[in-house]
Amino acid sequence: MAKVRVSSLAKEFGMTSKELLEQLAEMKIPAKSASSALEDAYVSMVKKKLAPVLEARAAEIEAARRAEEEATAAEEAAKAAAAEAERIEAERRREEERRLSQAAQAAEEAARAAAAEAERAERERAEEARRQAELEAKRRAVPASDSGSRFRSLLDQIAQQEVVLKEKKEAEGKKKAEGDTHRADRGRGRKHERAASEAPARSRRSNNAPAVPAGMDVPAPEKAGRNNKKRRGGASETHGDHYSRMAREAEEYSRERVLEEARAAVAEASRESTGRRKKRKEKREREAAQMREEKKLEEAIAKGVNPEDLDAVRVSQGVTVQELAEALDVSANDIIKRLFLLGTPLTMTQSMSDDLVELVADDLGRQIKIVTPEEENSFSFYDDPADLKPRPPVVTVMGHVDHGKTSLLDAIRHTGVASHEAGGITQHIGASQVTINGRQITFVDTPGHEAFTAMRARGAKITDVVVLVVAADDGVMPQTVEAINHSKAAGVPIVVAVNKCDKPDANPDRVRQELVEYGVIPEEWGGQNMFVNVSARQKTGIDDLLETILLQADVLELKANPDTFASGYIIEAKLDRGRGPVATVLVNRGTLRVGDSLVAGMSYGRVRAMLDQHGNNVKEAKPSDAVEILGLNSVPAAGDEFRVFEDERDARDLAEQRSLKARIEEQNKVKHVTLETLFSEMSENELAELNLVVKADVQGSIEALADALGKMDQSEVRINIIHSAVGAITETDVVLAAASNAIIIGFGVRPQGKARDLAEKENVQIKTYSIIYKAIEDIDAARVGLLKPTEEEVRTGEAEVRETFRVPKVGLIAGCMVTEGEIERSDSVRVVRDGVVVFDGSFASMRRFKDDVKSVKAGYECGLGIEKFQDIKVGDILEAYKVVEVARTE
Repeated sequence: MAKVRVSSLAKEFGMTSKELLEQLAEMKIPAKSASSALEDAYVSMVKKKLAPVLEARAAEIEAARRAEEEATAAEEAAKAAAAEAERIEAERRREEERRLSQAAQAAEEAARAAAAEAERAERERAEEARRQAELEAKRRAVPASDSGSRFRSLLDQIAQQEVVLKEKKEAEGKKKAEGDTHRADRGRGRKHERAASEAPARSRRSNNAPAVPAGMDVPAPEKAGRNNKKRRGGASETHGDHYSRMAREAEEYSRERVLEEARAAVAEASRESTGRRKKRKEKREREAAQMREEKKLEEAIAKGVNPEDLDAVRVSQGVTVQELAEALDVSANDIIKRLFLLGTPLTMTQSMSDDLVELVADDLGRQIKIVTPEEENSFSFYDDPADLKPRPPVVTVMGHVDHGKTSLLDAIRHTGVASHEAGGITQHIGASQVTINGRQITFVDTPGHEAFTAMRARGAKITDVVVLVVAADDGVMPQTVEAINHSKAAGVPIVVAVNKCDKPDANPDRVRQELVEYGVIPEEWGGQNMFVNVSARQKTGIDDLLETILLQADVLELKANPDTFASGYIIEAKLDRGRGPVATVLVNRGTLRVGDSLVAGMSYGRVRAMLDQHGNNVKEAKPSDAVEILGLNSVPAAGDEFRVFEDERDARDLAEQRSLKARIEEQNKVKHVTLETLFSEMSENELAELNLVVKADVQGSIEALADALGKMDQSEVRINIIHSAVGAITETDVVLAAASNAIIIGFGVRPQGKARDLAEKENVQIKTYSIIYKAIEDIDAARVGLLKPTEEEVRTGEAEVRETFRVPKVGLIAGCMVTEGEIERSDSVRVVRDGVVVFDGSFASMRRFKDDVKSVKAGYECGLGIEKFQDIKVGDILEAYKVVEVARTE
């Protein structure tokens, strides 16, 4: 009979899974979470019971839709009316502006004409005055002997000037025929008065005129013309002054009025059109910004990068002043000056902190992006959302030791094979693909959360979903908590698989209660995490787990662009004797094909062959596919990002640049202080303090050391305990010591394998002691420069206890597997249990099968007996070491 999940039924009813679960609880229908499946009979009951609720909800939705449509229509009508009113108002303002502009133009033209008329009259008056002055001067300069001829010439000139003036007067009369009648009458009255007053003068001038020589007859018309000329000249001069004065007055009046009206019109137009101009300006700015964004997006798509990274200047972390100046294309002195003002003077070759770089770039108005060492070896891509297509989820299984992670993966493999919908899991490829309901899921077989953390530290976020396996009979354990913290730090959703539910003492509810304390809350309790009860041994709940993973993937909406150059991450890599470097890659973008040239970390090459999880040759791998590739020149590191290049030379150049930079960084690596070099560091570098990280098996040892160091002389060097805790030395302690230039002191505890490797890589000294006064003596001797190391402990090997055997007359024998190095019979041995040393002694016996042996190498089994110690347990670590004499080199 068909079953329906609660989440699917809630989606059909248009409600949340939580609301449907509440309704199911009221109807007494068993359902624990959104992934629970309901029988067909229950589905019919739910539909019948919720029919009125669904109808009412549908009616509410329809009413809300109608109300929204009415509101939208009303809003559109209001917008249309407002737009029409704005258009009418704009038309009225434009008409008013036109009228004011025409009035101002007419007034300006009138003022210009008046000014031109006044100027012309003034020029004529000045010209007439000049001519009169010349004629008078010539008349006075004529000699008596030839006065007759001169006088005749003068009369001719006067007559010609009178004709010219008469023609000008007639032209002016035609132009001013439409003048003021009162002004013409007043002008004629003045003309008669001047004629009456000039009559006696004319008679006097005629009586006093010089005698005309005999025989010379002066025609009357010339005399009349001369008298008319005098009269016209006086009248012209008077009229000229009057018109000039009127023109000046009109010009001044017109100019002030026109300017005032123009100012008022401009102010009104500015007031009315400010809103429109502002809107037009904002619209143009929006269009320009949109155009710039589109161009930027096109350029980013063409280059395959994020649009935000186009304008930013990329600099490495710890960049020097000179390098920053070259990157920003500014003077180094300019940056040094700003650093001096910030109170942090630096030279050109000194490194700058991230905060200083951001402050200087912000002061210069430049956008900058600080690239970390992990980001330098990564690539930035940008895909058009239209090119993205759904991809399968990538799942990592995590949890505590012996909680059933491997058994669960085996159950998933057998389930897929039985249904003929999936392949199997192979140990050498490190990944598997399972198909459920026609959909694919990729499982990454990384060895627990340690590899998960290492990949995340390199920036490789390859996991989409984490399946946290917790045993129902054991509950939450320390590695479970670590897995939760790592998953949350990476921002990956968690699906909890409660395993071993078939055991009699299993209690899944207790597991849920314990996980709530760490922020993993079940969905049925109002949280965000899905829980599934499974049994890897009985193979129950496997289908529900796979469906839950698919449901979580649907929520994440995982997408990728398959139609581009491939990129992804290296899951694991190894050196095969017959095939050379072999890398397992996970594609997260694009399609990887045989023949592609790629670079991964400091390795590069061309894909010569590609194998799937069954070992079959394949031609291409799409997003979320895991395949093995052959053809690299060297073995890359797990977590390195790979990218396909169009030209193999580009891949080779990038790999060589990374190799060169790695060698330079190795040469410039910081040398941390040790007890042996403490005194020289004090004298050479003026070391003022010694930082210590103290780990011990009990809290009393830490308190005793802190009290002894507090009583020590602090004048030469101050001793600080920056961190102290009970337990084994972990990677976190090494990272803290490396960052603080500290020494790690251990009492009765040993470093973990990963912590020891990291300490060697970071050059951090770890000193372990079993007697507290020995540590105090070493620190005090190093402080005063008297430390003389003559003995040094050398770790030779390590074995893990797999089984114990009781032998008569001999005692307890540990069946061990040598995991590291080579253990010799003469070595000393420590028994380490959960990172704490429980015994330190020597071997009593060493056998392989029935034969006594002197040494056993890594990878072989053996039987070991320890003198005076019979409390050996399965899981203990036997650490073999030697104490050798070492000559001091300082």
